[in-house]
Amino acid sequence: MKNDPLTDIRLDSLGLHESLLLGLEEVGFSHCTPVQAVALPILLQHRDVAAQAQTGTGKSAAFLLATMHYLMTTPIAEGKKGPWALILAPTRELALQIYRDAEQLGYFTGLRCTAVYGGIGYEQQRSELEQGVDIVIGTPGRIIDLYKQRVYSLDNIEVVVVDEADRMFDMGFIADVRYLLRRMPPAPHRINMLFSATLSERVKELAYEHMNAPQTVAIEPEQVTAENVRQTLYHVASSDKIGLLLGVLRQQDATRTLVFVNTKRDAERVSGYLLGNGFEAEVISGDIPQKKREQLLHRFQEGKLPILVATDVAARGLHIPDVSHIVNYDLPQNAEDYVHRIGRTARAGASGDAISFACEAYVYSLPEIEAYIAQKIPAEMASAQIIATEISPPRRTQRRKPPQSASQGRTPSRGGRRSTKPSTAAKRTTNEDHAGS
Repeated sequence: MKNDPLTDIRLDSLGLHESLLLGLEEVGFSHCTPVQAVALPILLQHRDVAAQAQTGTGKSAAFLLATMHYLMTTPIAEGKKGPWALILAPTRELALQIYRDAEQLGYFTGLRCTAVYGGIGYEQQRSELEQGVDIVIGTPGRIIDLYKQRVYSLDNIEVVVVDEADRMFDMGFIADVRYLLRRMPPAPHRINMLFSATLSERVKELAYEHMNAPQTVAIEPEQVTAENVRQTLYHVASSDKIGLLLGVLRQQDATRTLVFVNTKRDAERVSGYLLGNGFEAEVISGDIPQKKREQLLHRFQEGKLPILVATDVAARGLHIPDVSHIVNYDLPQNAEDYVHRIGRTARAGASGDAISFACEAYVYSLPEIEAYIAQKIPAEMASAQIIATEISPPRRTQRRKPPQSASQGRTPSRGGRRSTKPSTAAKRTTNEDHAGS
């Protein structure tokens, strides 16, 4: 988890609960990012926010700190039971990343969080919800599934966050989001936060339909596009794209590379050619088992896997440090996805390269992309000198079925782990606690 770039506003000047200040000190956060500097003062006054914020701007820390501060400073009504907060994310990877951030920032609060998402750990997630949690973080489908089984209730939700709202629309989850919002207390009786890479008309409609007069916090597209990304585009025939990819990778001093494709089939094909030509690479897409996806992301994040071939499932919400190169093997069909993809590099003030291939199948996206980022991408025809001609056949990869385990998911050892820390952990108080103080 990183906090970048920074402003002059200190996080300890905002009046956050003491347990959160301990968590911030533990992870080494001292100053606000721009979105935190604007959104947190509003949220800490218990007002709603609809924010345009790109992944990598510190938005997760903003809504987690606001959520936890509210829960730690607002007494529990007698006889009521959590969960008190619901955080919705469009993908399993993003939900898991938010959960991990919450565990770090909220380490000293005593608040119990759980991650609820499909593909793994069904019984574990059900068990944790039945035992009682304060904050639920997850994807809409699994959250609705367990809600319909009456494993937990939404009756006492006090804080709700919709992260990557535009992606919820793109992935067809918006009906599920509305389903959940309509089963909570009315918008004026809760704090509502919405974060989106763009505040399109449909996103604004969602905000005003389900929020209480939200204040808009916007980062313009020019600011969203990483300033330190060196963008290059090659016009190339589809038949030469594999040769161009191999040529580019052989010429570049790439340490950690994300290669984006538009289809799962092409992801397997590209990965096969990379493996067959001496590059270590793996594929991450929507049909990879969740456990394996997490293992691949961990290897990539740790620098043990140099190349990850990805569909857009990996374009958002992932905190991957030190990505040196982004290769758009296929130009994205959506202009916003171009920004999300290249936003994986040049983080925390570093520089990075975004190299795009414009073939006859996807070049039609280029005008929309350049209009959206308000700049022309430096372009040239891919020359014979850069297109590799010595290409070995692709290597086929074996896809083994992951072993089934009855104990998948996290081990519920939260209490024991916290007990090893200094006894500074706080707890959320009830009205009865306040009455006796």
